[in-house]
Amino acid sequence: MSIKLGLGLPQMKAYDLGRDVPLVARTAEETGYESLWVFERALVPEPMTQGLYGIPGLPWPDHYRGVADPLVTLTLAAAATRSARLGTSVLIAPLHIPFQLARTLATLDNASGGRVVAGLGTGWSVDEYAAAGVAPMDKRGAVLDELLDVCAAVWGPDPVSYQGELTTIAPSEVGPKPARPIPVYLAGSGGRALRRVVDRADGWMPVSMGAAQVAEDWRKLRDLAAERGRERPLDVCVRANLSYSAKPFEGEGRQAFQGSVAQIVEDLAEHAAMDGVTELLIDLSATVHDARELIDVSSELYAAARAAGI
Repeated sequence: MSIKLGLGLPQMKAYDLGRDVPLVARTAEETGYESLWVFERALVPEPMTQGLYGIPGLPWPDHYRGVADPLVTLTLAAAATRSARLGTSVLIAPLHIPFQLARTLATLDNASGGRVVAGLGTGWSVDEYAAAGVAPMDKRGAVLDELLDVCAAVWGPDPVSYQGELTTIAPSEVGPKPARPIPVYLAGSGGRALRRVVDRADGWMPVSMGAAQVAEDWRKLRDLAAERGRERPLDVCVRANLSYSAKPFEGEGRQAFQGSVAQIVEDLAEHAAMDGVTELLIDLSATVHDARELIDVSSELYAAARAAGI
């Protein structure tokens, strides 16, 4: 059976959200993409107070400016499609009030007929935490753990009750319920993050910087799962942030998922061949000019990937 292919939706300010999100979502589903994905970026600080991913001096990309709310974007996509799964890659969990996020995800899953995949992470931007965080950044892991607990409670049977550091739910009826158990995917590659994936997640969402790096992190994750006695299999959805160009990248120094459709398909094939990878999420919305080009290139990529046996 072929690996699943997903597509990132257009959320940047270059797009007309009300027009382009439904159009891209509907066309992607018709093309054959099994899933549609959004990411979260709350703000871009001016002036920059922290480098990208916390790396000193590394500038933030321009496409991070004016990124649309992920759950509003996903709702637009849900209304325009019938079967594609609707995923977040990822929501920055500590920027959300746990109870409200759990209810929103449940409502979207209910309304879409059971299509939501809740991809969650802890984030890295101190400025986003200062503006929107529900707790200090040094407590981000604990906030994610509480969010997972709250989701399990809210999505479960009534009466719902919970007592945590941020959340208190007196015994209550909370609805609507998800149409089916919502899969939870977690990001991360470090020690604590990987333990959380093993102990609490249905799937793992690495961002690929190359197949060798993903393979090494996957080996660590499998070893940790064996050590901690996990028997239930993990879905592995690799996020591929594309740097697309119409012409092939020539010379030394090509990065993973950089270049022409043919070069990108080679990289997709390398990742798809890895034992355990169940899905590849292709996001090229930052490297095309408009929705028409996004549709054309994503359709060409899908056809070329399937023709290559992916």
